[in-house]
Amino acid sequence: MSLVPTGELLSRAAAGSGCVAAFNVITLEHAEGIAEGAEAAGRPVILQISENAVRYHGGRLGPLAAAARSVAASSRGDVALHLDHVTEMDLLRQATEHGFSSAMFDAGALPFTENVDATAAAARWAHGEGLWLEAELGYVGGKPGAPASAHAAGVRTDPVEAADYVRRTGVDALAVAVGSSHAMTERSAALDHGLVRRLAEAVPVPLVLHGSSGVPDEELREAVRSGMRKINIGTALNIAFTGAARRVLDGDATLTDPRKYLAPAREAVSATVRDLLAVLAV
Repeated sequence: MSLVPTGELLSRAAAGSGCVAAFNVITLEHAEGIAEGAEAAGRPVILQISENAVRYHGGRLGPLAAAARSVAASSRGDVALHLDHVTEMDLLRQATEHGFSSAMFDAGALPFTENVDATAAAARWAHGEGLWLEAELGYVGGKPGAPASAHAAGVRTDPVEAADYVRRTGVDALAVAVGSSHAMTERSAALDHGLVRRLAEAVPVPLVLHGSSGVPDEELREAVRSGMRKINIGTALNIAFTGAARRVLDGDATLTDPRKYLAPAREAVSATVRDLLAVLAV
C-alpha cells in the first residue's frame, strides 16, 4: 500500500477499462482530505501539485511536496504523486528529488511543431530520470491563452494528429480537449464521447481528462467507458473546502482558531473525493 508510481496505477486502470482520479493539492488539508476520501472509497488516488500551486507557495516545491509525500506514505490505500501543468523545465527537473513518479509537461499553448519539439525534449529528460510523463494536445478551456469556449472551432484534439504527436514525443499519457474546461464552478460541460472513443482507438497511451470538475456524473462515467483513464479534478474540491470554511466563519464572527474552520473544510474535501470516486467506479 501507500506510495506507488503513477504509471502502475494507470496500467491497472487500463487493464480493467477503468480510471484513476487525480486531485489537486494546494494545502496540507487538501492532501489529507483526498487521502481520507480515497481510503473511505477503497480506491487508489493521485495527489497532484500544479505549477500554479507551487507559485502560490512562493515558488518552493519542496515543502508542499514533502507534506503530500508524507500523507501518501502513511495512507492505507495506494497513492501516487504527480506534478501537474509544468511549463518550465527548471520545475520539471525538481520532480524526482521531491518524490514524484510522474509529471505533466504543458506545451499545449504552442503551435503543433513547437509543442512536439519541447515535449519530446522534456520526455527524453524525464525518461532518463525514470519519470512518467503526460502532455497535452488541443486547447482545454479555462486556461490563459486558450480559446474562450471549449466548443470553439479547431480547439478539440484531432485523433490523427494525436497519434502522430504521441509517436514523435514518446509521452506516456495524453491530455486531450473533448469539451471540458478548467475552473468550472457549474457541472454543465458536455463531452464529445465519440471523439473520446476515436482518440482511444488512435492513441496507444492513456487519455487524460482535464477540467473534470465541470463535468456531470453521467458524462464522467461515459467518458471512462469511452476510454478516459486519468480524470483530473481540482475546482470541485475548492468549492467544497471554501464552502465549509465560509459556513463556519459566517456562524461565528469571533472565531480565530483556524482549526475550527479548516477541519470542516478538510472533511468536505474528503466527502467530495469519496463521492466522486464512487461515480468513477464504472
